[in-house]
Amino acid sequence: MRKPLSILISLFMFLTVCTADGGKVPPLSQSGVHPGEGSSAYSGSTPEDAPSSVSVPESTSPPETPPADAVALTSKIVELEPGLSAVRYDGDYGFDGFLEKGGAASDRETAQYLVENLAGELGLDFLGNFFGCSTVTENSPAGGVLFGRNFDWNTCEAMIVEAHPENGYASLSTVNMDFITTGAGNTIEAALKLDQVRTLAALYAPLDGMNDKGLAVSVNMIQDSASISQDTGKPGLTTTTAVRLLLDKAANVEEAMELLRQYDLHASMGMMVHFALADSAGRSVAVEYIGNEMSVIETPVVTNFYLTPGEKYGIGTSQSHTRYETLTNLLEKSPVLTPEGIRDALSSVSKGNFGEFESTEWSIVMDLANRTARYYHRENYDNSWLFALG
Repeated sequence: MRKPLSILISLFMFLTVCTADGGKVPPLSQSGVHPGEGSSAYSGSTPEDAPSSVSVPESTSPPETPPADAVALTSKIVELEPGLSAVRYDGDYGFDGFLEKGGAASDRETAQYLVENLAGELGLDFLGNFFGCSTVTENSPAGGVLFGRNFDWNTCEAMIVEAHPENGYASLSTVNMDFITTGAGNTIEAALKLDQVRTLAALYAPLDGMNDKGLAVSVNMIQDSASISQDTGKPGLTTTTAVRLLLDKAANVEEAMELLRQYDLHASMGMMVHFALADSAGRSVAVEYIGNEMSVIETPVVTNFYLTPGEKYGIGTSQSHTRYETLTNLLEKSPVLTPEGIRDALSSVSKGNFGEFESTEWSIVMDLANRTARYYHRENYDNSWLFALG
């Protein structure tokens, strides 16, 4: 039996975080490297043994030795190239405590939790805005599952965060650092803690990612005057802390949906969003909120309009319909795509094709079986960076 394979590809915009000493890591070339595969096809299967309540083992370990050419991260933020940085965090980052306190009903409440519990004298706030995105799921030639994502943004900084929590699954995620502004004050102590505090804040602001159990998550905006603000008395989550919850605690799509049902969701920045979820078993769904009610749609393609049947269906940008049709037509013609095929599919719907002020800043190819992620920055598909969860 062939090993199931899942991949997340994510594209972002301007990103810049340097190490304290200005150091840079030399880029990886594609020669001698097996790129991860990009898109995936929905298998329609639902795990029959999905638990009603989610528990996480004390530790997990990768199935194989990490590739020798993978970037080795430390707790120091490193600049990979101008606009693209990465860091690793090991240990407790307070997320269980955040959940035990009831979560948060807004980004400001999340920031306040960080300030009061983690950031000491540093003040944090979440800023930013969502633009267009696309995701696609497709079969790979090896019989696995590929998940491809474009994240379209205006000028911003971004950081790749590898997290190894004490009580959760290891994960890789991508953060728009412009969501986080830091006022370090004038104290030397605060300045010395800058890397650590930026990393802690980034852990609460992921926009996409994969974990070492084979789950991929991404957030896509829907242009609509409605928002999401559930109020049923359950603990609260914002958009980004919902992504963190799923990466830390969910092993597959079924567990992810069960977790989302246990919380009231409050959209970050008041922006309407939907989640694209995929797992290594081949299931891919969009999770939407219609009138603050959760809706799940089995689909291999997600862009920026509602997919739930009914009065909301189709609301979104006209361009998002064009991108959806492009990807859907491609999957109909090619039920199996190579990693390069998925990369090219995402390139065909990237912002450079539409001549607008936004752009597609990075692509991530995540292999959910082998727990690796290959990043392409600013639509430069001749150069990539490989990361491995290990």
